[in-house]
Amino acid sequence: MIWENLGILDWVVLGALSLCTLFQVYFYARYMAAPARKIRRDRRMDRKNDQMVNDQMVNDQMVNALGVSVILCAHNEGYNLSQFLPALLTQDYPLYEVIVVDDGSEDDTRAVVESFMAQDTRLHMTFVPCGARVRSTKKLALTLGAKAAQYDLLLLTDADCVPESDRWIREMVKGFGNVQGGNVQSTKDIVLGFGAYFAEEGHINRLVRYDTLFNGLHYLGSALCGHPYMGVGRNLAYRKSLFFETGGFTRLMDTRAGDDDLFVNHVATRTNTSVAVSRESYTWSVSKKTFKEWWQQKRRHLSVSPAYRPVTKFRLAMEPLSRGLFYAAVIAMMVLYCPTKLEIPAIPFLAALGAFLIRWVMQTAVLNVSARRMGLKRFNMFSVLWFDIVLPLVNLWMLIVPKKQTKW
Repeated sequence: MIWENLGILDWVVLGALSLCTLFQVYFYARYMAAPARKIRRDRRMDRKNDQMVNDQMVNDQMVNALGVSVILCAHNEGYNLSQFLPALLTQDYPLYEVIVVDDGSEDDTRAVVESFMAQDTRLHMTFVPCGARVRSTKKLALTLGAKAAQYDLLLLTDADCVPESDRWIREMVKGFGNVQGGNVQSTKDIVLGFGAYFAEEGHINRLVRYDTLFNGLHYLGSALCGHPYMGVGRNLAYRKSLFFETGGFTRLMDTRAGDDDLFVNHVATRTNTSVAVSRESYTWSVSKKTFKEWWQQKRRHLSVSPAYRPVTKFRLAMEPLSRGLFYAAVIAMMVLYCPTKLEIPAIPFLAALGAFLIRWVMQTAVLNVSARRMGLKRFNMFSVLWFDIVLPLVNLWMLIVPKKQTKW
């Protein structure tokens, strides 16, 4: 029997393959598939007449009770503001304001904002003082925006983002509370949204969209499972009171980035955080055009990961570690027990091949079902496999070889 001929090393490799396969299946089934399950569950509830009436009551009462301050920072964003500000100023939500914080722009940012301010009194502008001596002027800009906000709910986005619909604010605000006994109970302090990228031609765009989908499913799914660890500044909401009660960015000013994920990582809990996954709650951005631009953006985001809470770093390390061990074990088993032309394929070889196919099919299914329910473009199996192997290596390289960051 083949099993009687296995040595200790063989059993170690086979055991590692089994454990890593089980962990990967668990990771995709529990965390990565959680947003898609919530979308399906919400849609089923919306089909019920009593739920539709209840949702309308939630919306109406929240609209009357909760004001929102939309904050975006702008650094030489005159063109993007001229294109995307109208979408922010035409939201189907009666009680809100938009605050643009000019962070040392040298283009026509101020002129563009002032032209819109002349037409809409809900639009306001402030600015970062010239010559501010801080490591991250964006964190200072957001702090100034929060201080200028007249409402307790702060909804953050970027100047190069556009909401999916005129119900963006309404959908994000729904994450803050619910209706019990006919009264609005605002129970949450943080709402995590999803920031998508427009689908365009080219490998870089597919890389950005895959990376965004994977990370989005990960942090949204983790929050749904009670382990929130980050958000994205393109679409994130939290309370002004929470921001200042927890010290805002005081502990984070020594890092250039991290105004979104680090803040959420330090203050989010399983009880104070919710997610918004409806299509109307998304924001959209244009992806980077070149690999160099994406590399710089990705490196900046990864540079703050050492400042995550220890439990977060442990959780985040488990998936790529198990993924790397999984591929190593699959390759080892298939090389060691590769069948000859005349022999019947060895059982370990088939076990490794089976584990590889099971994970590959499940991973592709989870990602594409999630993409379909989120209204995003899907990926073929070979693109999934390619990005699944390449992106962890890119991330590892960025973490091992640090580089000086820009202000933004």
